[in-house]
Amino acid sequence: MPLSSAPPAGAEPGVLSASLDNARHLSGLLRAVHFQDHATCFATANGLRVTVEDAKCMQAHAFVQAEIFQEYTVQEESVTFRINLSFLLDCLTIFGTSALPGTSTALRMCYRGYGYPLMLFLEEGGVVTVCKINTQEPEELLDFDFCSTKVVNKVILQSEGLREAFAELDMTSEVLQITMSPDKPYFRLSTFGNAGSVHLDYPKDSDLMEAFHCTQTQTNRYKISLLKPSTKALALSCKVSIRTNAQGFLSLQYMIRNEDGQICFVEYYCCPDEDVTEAEL
Repeated sequence: MPLSSAPPAGAEPGVLSASLDNARHLSGLLRAVHFQDHATCFATANGLRVTVEDAKCMQAHAFVQAEIFQEYTVQEESVTFRINLSFLLDCLTIFGTSALPGTSTALRMCYRGYGYPLMLFLEEGGVVTVCKINTQEPEELLDFDFCSTKVVNKVILQSEGLREAFAELDMTSEVLQITMSPDKPYFRLSTFGNAGSVHLDYPKDSDLMEAFHCTQTQTNRYKISLLKPSTKALALSCKVSIRTNAQGFLSLQYMIRNEDGQICFVEYYCCPDEDVTEAEL
């Protein structure tokens, strides 16, 4: 691919340069976190992270490791900018969302630094399209501080189990209640909708349960309106890690395997519903 082997004509060296033989690897991940128009991009030597936030209550990250790119260079310790995610997705899919068999859209991204636009060079079938997207000053994001030492409970499920659960739960409920415990019911999902209460239990030795590490009983509720965007990532994933910390903050980490078998991750953080008191639980 010409775009992955040499900079396109007119491209200037910058603080970030990356290329992909298949732009769908990036656009698919970005669609999984596309629930707001704008996103903040962080580039380091390890790869690219795209973060989207909603009202300081929910945050989503799409991680693209450096190894996924055919070429990836960051000239500074970290590069950060805010961008219109809707525009970025429109550009990445400018040749369409589904390619003909045997064809793919090659991508090269260039960013010269603060104040400059993000340049995209896309090539398919010998046709090259150049897109220029203005970047913005990054906004301060909420730090959920979800380091592994602060995790109280963690389970890893095969994604098909969670997809089936969302199909069975009553989505007229305003909240999804999650119970995680070292004892029965171990892992329970509950809704309280128009049809009444629905509870789905997963034993720790269930075939769908890949790992079970629960140290204390926790029951927390989360607004379904905040969790619904994460179903985009769930639909693409093969495994999901569900973690909570002592304050009841929720982490949903989805492992996604792309068309070439490479592994990427999308992670959602969600605050517990503050409107629910302990007595109601």
